Amino acid sequence: MASPEVQLASQRIRRVQFSVNATPVRLHSACLTGNVFGSRRCDCGDQLRLALALLEDLGGGIILYLAQEARRLGLANKMRTYQSQDDGLDTFDANTTLGFDDDERDYGIAARMLRMLDCTRIVLLTNNPAKLDGLTKAGIEIASRMPLDAPINADNHRYMTAKAERAGHQFDDLTASSNF
Repeated sequence: MASPEVQLASQRIRRVQFSVNATPVRLHSACLTGNVFGSRRCDCGDQLRLALALLEDLGGGIILYLAQEARRLGLANKMRTYQSQDDGLDTFDANTTLGFDDDERDYGIAARMLRMLDCTRIVLLTNNPAKLDGLTKAGIEIASRMPLDAPINADNHRYMTAKAERAGHQFDDLTASSNF
């Protein structure tokens, strides 16, 4: 039995799916620390689990697991950015201090995979406007966006705030969790 949050999100997606005839899709970038080790410093593992539960409750959809660890910086550089974050930088400044852009990911490969699956009209499960923009520019029609509201905690609050303020990520629960 799905959690009440998953059931509510699934009902929203079903209504959108029915009205727009689109496939629910999650693009998920690899995150060893979040997806495998359960790090609370990011929302990656929580978002992946939410997406899996939503798609199971919906009876299907697509998850593309993209080999773009740490916004495509790689695991070793991710550990360096963690140290920079511990020293006071946010996630974006930590990346640029190492000589990278804010976000090095490319969604063109995801668009190609979706076209190969004959899936060009989608409901995208994301909080990230760059995914919407990247897929749209690559010819994928985004019929709707559905948020993935991962838990915000004391360990990821700074990270989530930086994502919202610096990259426009849309989190419904961020302002409600500002007590950290």
